[in-house]
Amino acid sequence: MRRERCGNPSLETSAGAISGWVDRDPDRCEPHGPPSSARIPALSRLSFRHAFVALLLAVVATSVYQLGTDQREIVQESFDVGDTPVRVYRPAGTGSAPLVVVAHGFAGSRRLMEPLALALAGGGYVALTYDFIGHGSHPRPLTGDLMSQDGTPALLIDQTEEVVEAGLALPYVDGRVAVAGHSMATNILVRYAQQDDRVDATAGISMFAPTVDSTSPPNLLAVAGALEGRLAAEGRRVVAMVADVDSAGVEPFVTYRQGSEGTARRLVVAPRVEHIGVLYSATTLDETVAWIDRAFGRDEFDPATGRAHGRGLWILALMAGVFLLARPLAATLPPIAATPLGAAAGWRRVLVVSGVPAVLTPLILRPIPTSFLPVVVGDYLAVHFFLYGTLTALLIWWTGGRPRPSRIVESAEIGGRSGVLVLAGSAAMVAFFLLAIAWPLDLFFTSFMPVPERLPLLGAVLVGTIPYFLADEWLTRGADSRRGVYPLTKLFFLLSLGGAVALDFDGLFFLILIVPIVLAFFVVHGLFSRWVYRSTGSPLVAGLGNAVAFAWALAVTFPLYAGPTQ
Repeated sequence: MRRERCGNPSLETSAGAISGWVDRDPDRCEPHGPPSSARIPALSRLSFRHAFVALLLAVVATSVYQLGTDQREIVQESFDVGDTPVRVYRPAGTGSAPLVVVAHGFAGSRRLMEPLALALAGGGYVALTYDFIGHGSHPRPLTGDLMSQDGTPALLIDQTEEVVEAGLALPYVDGRVAVAGHSMATNILVRYAQQDDRVDATAGISMFAPTVDSTSPPNLLAVAGALEGRLAAEGRRVVAMVADVDSAGVEPFVTYRQGSEGTARRLVVAPRVEHIGVLYSATTLDETVAWIDRAFGRDEFDPATGRAHGRGLWILALMAGVFLLARPLAATLPPIAATPLGAAAGWRRVLVVSGVPAVLTPLILRPIPTSFLPVVVGDYLAVHFFLYGTLTALLIWWTGGRPRPSRIVESAEIGGRSGVLVLAGSAAMVAFFLLAIAWPLDLFFTSFMPVPERLPLLGAVLVGTIPYFLADEWLTRGADSRRGVYPLTKLFFLLSLGGAVALDFDGLFFLILIVPIVLAFFVVHGLFSRWVYRSTGSPLVAGLGNAVAFAWALAVTFPLYAGPTQ
């Protein structure tokens, strides 16, 4: 009896080893062992896997189709106003209509405001969205003092004025104008409406606008999500200015004063949503369209109830389908190591190797200038990743008995192909990220493809993320790795960022805003890396893949910022 390979070998991904070599009769290409009926469970699992993949593909296709239905009978066109990217949405086959200028919040983009733009266009308006300077596809970085009303906000007000003038010059706009914005944009649009008496109505979603007074801006709608307690309180405050009650007495969904006098105000609290979900709420969309209808006396127009109502849920369904497809796709990656690689660190070692960098990194970086990239706090985050990862790698080496680097290389080799397989597996992860995550996000959610001006930033951030993700993956993986170690090291990293903010609150305040993004990334890509590790047996594949994905996310979402003195 000899061992021969017959047919296509299977990959035993759970052990990270190559199988498919069985005892075979030298005269026949058939395995010895149990009858073929014993293979039925395996065939059933295979059929279930195929059915599961088919179901996920159906979910993805249905989601894309449904997202397209919101755009039916809506004419869209894109152009630039100076260097500002603009997109216009308007109903097909109608005459002139009022203009509604729609603006996004901090770290957002015009694509993020598409649900409201589609709802407005469906209601008979010309909706114009644009990327603020430093955001989305805008090539120019922000300048001025971000925290001063006379700094960066003044620059964005001037930009808004240029956009409004270009919108009013469009041949299908009848000369009337309203403005609607989210979060940071509410401050910009309120101040713009206070200086331009052509604005008939203002809608502020998740509003914080300290310049609001009892007489301006005209016809103000304040919308907040039910999970945005502080911003709902801000809405009550500005409505109470024109009501005969204090802030606590302001009732949601009640209009105070008269729209004909330009003094009407209304608070809307969208149920069950937070700062981003409020943009997709049916309550937000319908109330905003109806408010602008009343301001323009357009009761004769059909508000097109239902336009873009399900957009948020279909985006979630699309991304969930893509996310789950990653698991069967990861199973197709070839094994790299006969024995799963990694430090397989115990709890005590993890507490030292990950806990020490969590404490030391913010302390070491506190006196060091880190403003070297044209992006808001992205440069500090890149340096934090780099130092944290470097310290982690050194501690893995030190606590592991200070092995020679050649031992780590030798342990990953299979016939000299390990390096090629690691790079190929990482490239597959990056390709999946770009095609299945980045591209759909850019099409349906927010700007997620970098303009050329952001490519050097991507490279610089990648230098920081590679050491962290490689070291962390190696620390938390291994044949006997402890359950729960992987999320623990991510918690240490988030606590380390919190310590950095505490040491320099004014300089690093904006790090607080990205914690939910970092947390979501750790959860989603943590599962990706787990599935990839099961197939390949190497933590280096997921380490490199996640490093590229995270650097990409930072490079495309953080606002470009050239500093206060430019």
